[in-house]
Amino acid sequence: MDKQRLILVVLTVLPLAAACGTDKAGSGSVDAEKPVTGVHWSVDSVTVDGKTHKAPDGANVELEDGKAAGNYGCNHFNAKVTTAEDGTIRLSHATTTRMACEKPVMTFEQTLADTLVGGALKTAVTDDHLTLTTASGDTVRLTEAAESTG
Repeated sequence: MDKQRLILVVLTVLPLAAACGTDKAGSGSVDAEKPVTGVHWSVDSVTVDGKTHKAPDGANVELEDGKAAGNYGCNHFNAKVTTAEDGTIRLSHATTTRMACEKPVMTFEQTLADTLVGGALKTAVTDDHLTLTTASGDTVRLTEAAESTG
């Protein structure tokens, strides 16, 4: 009878002990990934075909409830956002204001707009930085912006 109790205890405790022992200290697996949505992201740069273009002041993106809104650097935009099962996002049906700005800003805007709506974007969040990557490897790098007080 004691042998049966011992076997029962071992069979009950062993799976629990094994489950508890699989996490590594400091692995970060307990931390939840920072969300992409509901965050005001400032655009830092866009890299296309290996060439990095620094964003003008004011370029930003915010993703929320299936929508994207922001500023390309001069003109404001809105777009529809869909999320695929693989975690990629896709911006589509973009509309924008049509203000004329200096040529370098307009060139950046076109590059950013083409990259954002050109297809699926893989998202990667590290600390307060978001990187959006296209299938061809072009990237949009963003930083979480401080909340506006005005």
